[in-house]
Amino acid sequence: MYVSRGYWPSFPSRGIRNPMSRKQLIEMTRRHMAHSKAGSVDQAPDVFRVPAAHYCDPQRGQLERTQIWRRLPLMLGFSAELGEKNTYRAMEVAGFPVLLTRDGSGEIRAFVNMCSHRGSQIVAEGVGQARRFVCPYHGWTYNVEGSLVGILDSAEFGELDRSCLGLTPLPASERAGMIFVVLRPQESFDFEAYFQGYDEILEHLGLGDCHVVGRQSVDGPNWKIAYDGYLDFYHLPILHRESFGSEIGNKAVYDNWGPHQRVNMPFPGMEKLEEKPEADWPDAVLLAGIWTIFPHISIATFDADGPLYMVSQLFPGEAVDESITLQTFLSPQAPDAKQQAKIQQQMEFLHHVVQDEDYATGIKIGRALATGTKKNVLFGRNEGGGQRFHSWVDALVETDDDGLPELFARQVGPTVR
Repeated sequence: MYVSRGYWPSFPSRGIRNPMSRKQLIEMTRRHMAHSKAGSVDQAPDVFRVPAAHYCDPQRGQLERTQIWRRLPLMLGFSAELGEKNTYRAMEVAGFPVLLTRDGSGEIRAFVNMCSHRGSQIVAEGVGQARRFVCPYHGWTYNVEGSLVGILDSAEFGELDRSCLGLTPLPASERAGMIFVVLRPQESFDFEAYFQGYDEILEHLGLGDCHVVGRQSVDGPNWKIAYDGYLDFYHLPILHRESFGSEIGNKAVYDNWGPHQRVNMPFPGMEKLEEKPEADWPDAVLLAGIWTIFPHISIATFDADGPLYMVSQLFPGEAVDESITLQTFLSPQAPDAKQQAKIQQQMEFLHHVVQDEDYATGIKIGRALATGTKKNVLFGRNEGGGQRFHSWVDALVETDDDGLPELFARQVGPTVR
């Protein structure tokens, strides 16, 4: 969906974080180089059809909320936001109140932001630092570990087992500078099976060492219409001809780890890398492209007098034809006033591109599909990323809880090469 204007900016030198995952990056780059040499592009076996009703049927939308958004990890925060002990972030995610904390020992925790007394939300939306959270309704008090540590007028209230009345925990895991949470209380979640090693690749982006330098939101169409764009380079020189310019190509190569995908383009001249030792291949090339995390994250890199990450968090809206995207901007260095001004310019430009080009188009697509006059939408052989995405959506909608481990252990969707 997004590419930097011009070539990819240089990344700060961070050394080799994981030799094995860097080896994977090199192998992927060699495959992309082969496409560049041959003038070819990734191809799926056939054209793929998605029922148009999957984008606009409220019952289908509710199934997706239950089977995807309430069962899979969602990226809800950044390590940079909760860098200190006893810090927190409170938010509402598709109507679900969440509280993230980094406790006194440095561990990330997640809870339902709800008092055990009468259900009041305990912490107002935002980021801060606190050792205790006091319910604004009746003054019950919790610590950052989620334990109930105080009941107002406890002797008058009556006997209670406080150990059973702490905040309701949610499975959480901190990976590659991001915090992932499952919006369903359960004892555990197999994050390793879900990521399939992708988190080790994402470590190379260095998000854990970044500073949050900006945030904005964009209202959008059905969440799948929006996500289709994250995986689609086919539209870039057409829809964005006035913003990104004609230098952007429409060819794509895909790599995947289960449902997660990286989409890149075979840049002309990539074969010149073969003249250098692999140890000298620059991160700017190895990490180029759009990195998506199923079901709702896109990570893109831009230039603002230095590398600037835009991490887009996509969430479904109240209606099936609505979504909201939170764009968080991160910089490897704390910006000075001059660079912050450049960052603000880039943020405004990207807000315009997404709101007035991508999502304005997507909203019209949703309205057209809702007429019911087309049975299917089409994904070509050159759009294998979208084919895989919808294959995973369908598989998750159709798979019960007991079948999830087997689902994540097998290949879903087309093989594109």
